[in-house]
Amino acid sequence: MADLFEKIKENRGPLGKYSKEAHGYFAFPKLEGELNNKMKFRGKEVLQWSLNNYLGLGNHPEIRKVDEEASREWGLAYPMGARMMSGNTNYHEQLEAELADFEKKEDAILLNFGYQGMVSAIDALLDRNDVVVYDAESHACILDGLRLHQGKRFVYQHNDIASLEKMLEKATHITNKTKGAILVITEGVFGMSGNQGNLKDIVALKNKFSFRLFVDDAHGFGTMGPTGAGTGEKQGCQDGIDIYFGTFAKAMASIGGFIASDEDVIEYLRYNMRSQIYAKSLPMPLVIGNLKRLEMLRNSPEIREKLWTIANALQKGLKENGFNIGTTSTQVTPVILDGDIPEATNLTVDLRENHNLFCSIVVYPVVPKGIIMLRLIPTAMHTLEDVEYTVNTFKAIQSKLKNGDYKSETVASF
Repeated sequence: MADLFEKIKENRGPLGKYSKEAHGYFAFPKLEGELNNKMKFRGKEVLQWSLNNYLGLGNHPEIRKVDEEASREWGLAYPMGARMMSGNTNYHEQLEAELADFEKKEDAILLNFGYQGMVSAIDALLDRNDVVVYDAESHACILDGLRLHQGKRFVYQHNDIASLEKMLEKATHITNKTKGAILVITEGVFGMSGNQGNLKDIVALKNKFSFRLFVDDAHGFGTMGPTGAGTGEKQGCQDGIDIYFGTFAKAMASIGGFIASDEDVIEYLRYNMRSQIYAKSLPMPLVIGNLKRLEMLRNSPEIREKLWTIANALQKGLKENGFNIGTTSTQVTPVILDGDIPEATNLTVDLRENHNLFCSIVVYPVVPKGIIMLRLIPTAMHTLEDVEYTVNTFKAIQSKLKNGDYKSETVASF
């Protein structure tokens, strides 16, 4: 018989096996100071491209003032208990109503955390007779939700409508027998590659197949579309999205999330979504703060315009200098380079120690072996000078990669 702890010691996972070398530097680093384009890392100022604070609201003076006043007035404990039992307030319901109106849906439900909420929503919506069809590059929260589904599930190739049609044909064949329903799940903006989900083409398939569409728009909410209502608005198909998910953790720089849909669907989720029924309600300072953030998102288009000025300049500069940024069509900016894990660690050290530039480095198993992805998150806090400096820095490290300067048998350690 095996001992559980011995199994853990022997197999720490593809990233965990590097934990002793990585912790505190490559993994679990500490960016300190005021949320801004430049922050402190290990006591030194760095230009950072790693925070999902897209609109710069995390440290906006108006936001900080509301957060402070709400914390002073309400404290972090109120309301006490789950929403269903003793944790409901007029402010919670006001935020839900404003979110539903913003997304042009009948109703909305607040979520304590986006990840937890997505997992629980999938579990609540589906039974064993239903079939779920999902994009191959769906976020981990979607995949974890699918693990709870006791019925059939089919994956279609990323953004491949022909592949989706084949899976829908299989799903239709099964549900004709089980009398179940079909749910298609995809993302509005894929957070690693920056692709948009082919929402308009998926919605068009409703003319051929019977299904409902669930869109995780964590990176699209607040950033995409003329008003920031998301990727469905951007593609002109918001009405075709049956269940819309957004998070407060990206554009709103807060905690929590929401689902917007038909009134009957939201009412069903309120009484059947285990992660909300059995969890404490969102604390009042977060609710008040999110109301203010939503107000600014709706009424301050200039901050979204600033985000896109920076994102467009960054991507233009990278492409003009021969960098591979994949197929991104959003603010998410991947830079794809050839290299292995040891090279990635040495490259990271060079960026942070010699160039004072901090960005996320993504390696296998998140991306294929032999690939290093530098993932940049442009925000309204950045400047065009930041863009120019970053492009020039990347030109320098690309030359070193090609010359083999980062080659090593072992990962760097700090």
